Amino acid sequence: MADPDRVSALPASLTLVGAGKMGGAMLSGWLAGGLDPTRTSVVDPAPAPGIIDLCAGRGIALNPARVPAADALILAIKPQGLDAAATALASLAGPDTLVVSILAGKTIADLKARLPGVRAVVRAMPNLPASIGRGATGAVASPETSPAQRAGADALLRAAGLVEWLDDEALIDALTAVSGSGPAYVFLLAEALAEAGVAAGLPAEMAARLARATVAGAGALLDQDPRDAGQLRRDVTSPSGTTEAALTVLMRPDGLPALMREAVAAAHRRAGELSG
Repeated sequence: MADPDRVSALPASLTLVGAGKMGGAMLSGWLAGGLDPTRTSVVDPAPAPGIIDLCAGRGIALNPARVPAADALILAIKPQGLDAAATALASLAGPDTLVVSILAGKTIADLKARLPGVRAVVRAMPNLPASIGRGATGAVASPETSPAQRAGADALLRAAGLVEWLDDEALIDALTAVSGSGPAYVFLLAEALAEAGVAAGLPAEMAARLARATVAGAGALLDQDPRDAGQLRRDVTSPSGTTEAALTVLMRPDGLPALMREAVAAAHRRAGELSG
């Protein structure tokens, strides 16, 4: 059942531009959260069959000849397509429209320059698990965004999981380095754990299954248990046991914590280069 408070915060009308994997997943979450499908439009030049079926089944206007004015315009196209689409997008947004962008590397200033007259802009950076409603999204709003518009953006973004609001847009690059790219770090951990299992003598397919289930299970426990990650690690580590032996290697000065700091710093630098 939809949360009444979340439903009341959702924009009364919405246009989604770009219904690919992320945009489509977010649309499904909004509908489940109570978004009115009859006041929703989707613009996508090549919609996937699933989007076509979803729109037909829920009464959503898909690529209408005339896109009605909406309270919120959600941009989920590829970042490199912004310039080509700018003229068409500008016709969909007015001074009272809330624009929510998940275009990586495109700043609030970039969006305002291409959408003249738009004032309320929310720049968001979701990550891949948002496609299953378990994402971590960072967001920052332009100063002109009203409290009601920010609440509407928050309700939309929370359909994809956790939302953290930033006061400084410059922090988006650091957030990208942690949560935006973070799922790939976890996938690499699962790969490396499976490879280590093979090196220890396990059959490759078994090692892959064990690594996948271990990472997924540990993540689920971290999500559900109130203890922080450090406490969980300490609680599972018996003195002089096997886990302590492994952690002695992983936590040495050149081990995992140092590598993770170096990796996040590299991603942070690259995010700045891409958005600059």
